[in-house]
Amino acid sequence: MLDIKNLTLHYGHSQILYDVSMQAELGKTTCLMGTNGVGKTSLLKAISGTHKRSGGDMSINGQTVGLNAPAHALAHMGVGYVPQGRDVFPLMTVRENLETGFACLPKDEHFIPDEIFELFPILKDFVNRRGGDLSGGQQQQLSIARALVAKPKLLLLDEPTEGIQPNIIKQIGEVIKYLRDRGDMAILLVEQFFDFAYDLGDHFVALERGNVIHDASAADTNREDLLAKVSV
Repeated sequence: MLDIKNLTLHYGHSQILYDVSMQAELGKTTCLMGTNGVGKTSLLKAISGTHKRSGGDMSINGQTVGLNAPAHALAHMGVGYVPQGRDVFPLMTVRENLETGFACLPKDEHFIPDEIFELFPILKDFVNRRGGDLSGGQQQQLSIARALVAKPKLLLLDEPTEGIQPNIIKQIGEVIKYLRDRGDMAILLVEQFFDFAYDLGDHFVALERGNVIHDASAADTNREDLLAKVSV
């Protein structure tokens, strides 16, 4: 679903990513790991089109993505992005936040699937509540649900457990497993909570100073070796 070769990225004159190559496959969760500041979020921004990559090749489901492809074009190609910090619309209701996902869909698909509320029942209870009035964990559920409304083929999750309570972390983990096992979506997960990521991962990619230092399946990854690579 996702194929990246020799991707580079800069912020001004500062280079952040160096010739990053990796893949993400349908029906699998690929975990992108590393300490703070190694370029994980920058890579997700490059994949989602929210920050232009400087070079390298990228394809989504076999379709080449140009260097200047904007975020809305990537969304229409099937990329769903759940950013760090959630970025829900605080003055819009839960329903209105979810409906923003309609922008990527044909008009006859402009409805919120029942599955969204089955995965996140609290959102059904709070459907008319403003996004800014939700707790951090509820906002995280809303952010994921909003991305799912657009029916992505590649789901990018940036630190989905950050700052939320354990029961919601468990629920998000169950949702990720369900989406993976459904088999019609590739999931790229950035996560600092090592045990959470390791339990979910089918494939692991680790970054250090913008370079890939580990790229292997779960079967070929030693837990302690990976932990040493991604710890301070």
